Amino acid sequence: MDSEDEKLVTLARSARARSGAAEGAAVRDDIGRTYVAASVTLPGLVLTALQAAVAAAASSGVRRLEAAVVVTAQPNVDDTALAGLGDPVLHVVAE
Repeated sequence: MDSEDEKLVTLARSARARSGAAEGAAVRDDIGRTYVAASVTLPGLVLTALQAAVAAAASSGVRRLEAAVVVTAQPNVDDTALAGLGDPVLHVVAE
């Protein structure tokens, strides 16, 4: 993992810790902007951290992602949220 991806790990960990959520995620677009989110569990809305981070990026007009990081205790991460946004590198950090 390169230093730019390590920054995403730090951001994802921070999002998870700040919210007390099960997961934290961070994504970087093709011009270096980052988007960070934690998993969301509400009565009317459930999003993984990756889905929330991708939604934040997409709602800002991002069309291509370079990298994504998910910090989670889960062994498997559903990466379908990344479809259509290039071929970003996905790192899953188990914690």
